[in-house]
Amino acid sequence: MVGMSRSCEMWEGNGSCVRLRPEHRDHVWSNDFVEARTHDGRKVRLLNVIDAFTRECLAIRVARKLKAPDVIDVLSDLFILRGVPAHVRSDNGLEFIAQSVQT
Repeated sequence: MVGMSRSCEMWEGNGSCVRLRPEHRDHVWSNDFVEARTHDGRKVRLLNVIDAFTRECLAIRVARKLKAPDVIDVLSDLFILRGVPAHVRSDNGLEFIAQSVQT
C-alpha cells in the first residue's frame, strides 16, 4: 500500500519535521497544483506529479477545475503504468485532504 503523506513525512518528538529522502526511481512521488490565468483572465489549474528521485514529470493534468476525483484519476493511471510508489507526497490542499484520495 502506498504511503500518503503531506509535506512532512515523519514528526520528531520535539515537533520538528523530517522529510523522507527518495532512494530510487518510483520511491517517492510529489504532487501539487499550479494556478495561472489565461489571456482573458480565467483561472486554469495544473496538477503536476513528479518522481522526487529522478525529477521526471510523470503527469500534468490541466483543467479549469480540479478536485479530489481528478487527483485519484491521475494517480490511478500512473499506478497502472508505473506501479505503486512507496510514498506519495502532497501539500495539505483540500484536494489532497479528501478522504477519497487518502483511501
